Amino acid sequence: MEYDVVIVGGGPAGLSAAIRLKQRAEKDGKEITVAVLEKSAEIGGHILSGAVIDPKALNELFPDWKARGAPLETPVTEDRFMVLGPAGQASLPMMLLPPMMHNDGCYIASLGNVSRWLGEQAEALGVEVYPGMAASHVVWDEPSGRVKGVVAGVFGIDREGKPTDDFQPGIELHGKYVFIAEGVRGSLAKTIMARHNLCDTAEPQKFGIGLKELWQVPAEKHQPGLAQHTTGWPLDEFTGGGSFMYHFGDRYVAIGYVVHLNYKNPFLSPFDEFQRFKHHPAIAEHLEGGTRISYGARAITEGGFQSVPKLSFPGGALIGCSAGFVNVPRIKGSHNAMKSGMMAADAAYDAVQAGRAGDHLVEYQAAYEKSWVHKELKAVRNAKPYLTKFGTTLGGAFGVAEMWLSSFGLNMPWTMKHKKTDAASTELASKHKPIAYPKPDGRLSFDKLSSVFISNTNHAEEQPAHLKLLDPSVPIRVNLPKYGEPARLYCPAGVYEVVYGDEAAKADPRFVINAQNCVHCKTCDIKDPSQNIVWTTPEGGGGPNYPNM
Repeated sequence: MEYDVVIVGGGPAGLSAAIRLKQRAEKDGKEITVAVLEKSAEIGGHILSGAVIDPKALNELFPDWKARGAPLETPVTEDRFMVLGPAGQASLPMMLLPPMMHNDGCYIASLGNVSRWLGEQAEALGVEVYPGMAASHVVWDEPSGRVKGVVAGVFGIDREGKPTDDFQPGIELHGKYVFIAEGVRGSLAKTIMARHNLCDTAEPQKFGIGLKELWQVPAEKHQPGLAQHTTGWPLDEFTGGGSFMYHFGDRYVAIGYVVHLNYKNPFLSPFDEFQRFKHHPAIAEHLEGGTRISYGARAITEGGFQSVPKLSFPGGALIGCSAGFVNVPRIKGSHNAMKSGMMAADAAYDAVQAGRAGDHLVEYQAAYEKSWVHKELKAVRNAKPYLTKFGTTLGGAFGVAEMWLSSFGLNMPWTMKHKKTDAASTELASKHKPIAYPKPDGRLSFDKLSSVFISNTNHAEEQPAHLKLLDPSVPIRVNLPKYGEPARLYCPAGVYEVVYGDEAAKADPRFVINAQNCVHCKTCDIKDPSQNIVWTTPEGGGGPNYPNM
């Protein structure tokens, strides 16, 4: 199937790009064909974010978004930032924090529902949207390496990789330009970045894992418009992270925790840190008497300005979190993702109208470097490295001071480096002690499997495991003796286990992959210290299905 533009990923970036392409064509009385492929069973089904949304990009895409019924339902009316200790807390006056960290003019919403709405707008403009269609391979124009398209919709392969009676070979979708909008750590983006050396001039990308639950609380506890963030307990000074809690909608409380994946201790479990965090008195008071109705987890790009790769390649472009436009201090990225899609769309539209195809969209790179996205990321470029080098308290203070200076137009002359990957940050188990996490009480805290259940995760059981081991011996031969096999702990869905033939003696260990549990967070692909786990795309329609997340 031939299109002018093929877009892989139906999130905010991909849909904004599709909409912008059609808007430009409609304005000029031209035709442009656009297809959006989404691996989830429905648009928005795999979208997971806090989310406090800055409508800056939406204002540009649809100035009349309120009249169109965009689901940005709850304006932020109160900001809180707290530092937690084991039993107490201290609130920082918001006046001490730089303007960029305030949420004036922002909205609390479900980013999944915003994506569903964007999907409706795209289809109304004539975009062909294909949910349940996972793009599994790049179609290369050899030997040039130009990206000609993608293969999508492969179904009916059994565990041995052989066709079943339900086999569908998939189709090739070719585009004059292909936009990669897979989100964080996408498998196609990794392939394209490697072949075209897009990251050669960038610092290593950094990541966090974000875990989120959606609660419905009693009316007397609901505070619509409250956006509360915390740092500190239960993490130590040199393990970065923090929480978010947003009250919105129908007595909803979105509660979540982010752990930066450059943590050192291989015994740390981000999921269990999140569960224990909810027992802090400052948090529990918001949730007690409520009902947990959904759970999910997703990796987050945190490298920022210095980790953004080259954005164009022969035949296409990286947009949204495939390139990494999250502003870590603001805890926001959807506005930047949307704007990146719009900038790439403008470049591709002009190129198609000029009769071009398959070349570098250098205009997109140039537009980014002149945009407010570039300016915003540059202003906070040192915030994450300060935390890594100096710890939460001192590093946080340095970051706040620099953001204050940048708000007055004074930018520091240096850009700090990230230096190494999150996988390389993991230290040997011999340097650390195992962490004894409290058992979940089933009231505020829960186990992984009951959490996965309410994420609505499902995969066709007969398909090959989409979690690949480059060397099947590494988990037991290398990772277990050196690192205690941290996959069993950093995975937020119970996908990885070490089981023993003799449990009492801890003898005859075996590594087990429960791929059915996978919520597509990509943490294993990022944090495995041996870089032996490769996340690949399962059949379309599988994975989690997040309502109102």
